Amino acid sequence: MTEIKLKKGEPVDKALRRLKKRLDREGTLKDVRAKRTYEKPSERRRRKMKVAKFSAMLSARYADQ
Repeated sequence: MTEIKLKKGEPVDKALRRLKKRLDREGTLKDVRAKRTYEKPSERRRRKMKVAKFSAMLSARYADQ
């Protein structure tokens, strides 16, 4: 579980912002959102292939520069 300790005199808004950044870096929110609903294995493969194609396209585009 991710914890954020409040520093002395720190506003709660700032601590909440730090917590959100840490959760984003760890990928916790992304993981929770992904597990909200069931994803069929074929859908998972399709999504991963789409991400792989996009990454390959970007790396090919910027390989020449």
